[in-house]
Amino acid sequence: MHAATFAAVFAALYVAHSVGDHWVQSSCQAADKGRPGWTGRLADTRHVAGLTVTKLVVLLPVALLLDLRVTVTGLLAGLGMDAVTHWWADRRSTLARLARVTGKAEFYSLGTPSHPAHPVTATGTPAAHLGTGAYALDQSFHHVWLLVAALIIATV
Repeated sequence: MHAATFAAVFAALYVAHSVGDHWVQSSCQAADKGRPGWTGRLADTRHVAGLTVTKLVVLLPVALLLDLRVTVTGLLAGLGMDAVTHWWADRRSTLARLARVTGKAEFYSLGTPSHPAHPVTATGTPAAHLGTGAYALDQSFHHVWLLVAALIIATV
């Protein structure tokens, strides 16, 4: 039963994460959450609060309709841990530091003007594109913690 609960919880969290990170997050939160000081901390907190509510709104009907055996303690522990790790990574400087420590600094800068192979137009100006190395590392970091959150929710 834990395996089926884990699979359903992970799928729900994964979908909710995508919706919360891309549709629910405001442009202001996205722009400000990496800023230093209280401006950045508060923008990140508002983003993570909306993201966590989104995850709960998606997860609860899934749990009820599929009759998943999840506990309030498991939900609080899993979503709480996910919220803390998401907030930490979205401060940006923290994830950039992790990328440097793990030898991923060049990949982190991929797709930005600071990368030697950044995309440019025929006239040499920066080209529009979807995603950067920083975005890919950010999302994969969050996915690992979604997996941990799903394990906690399914087993606690």
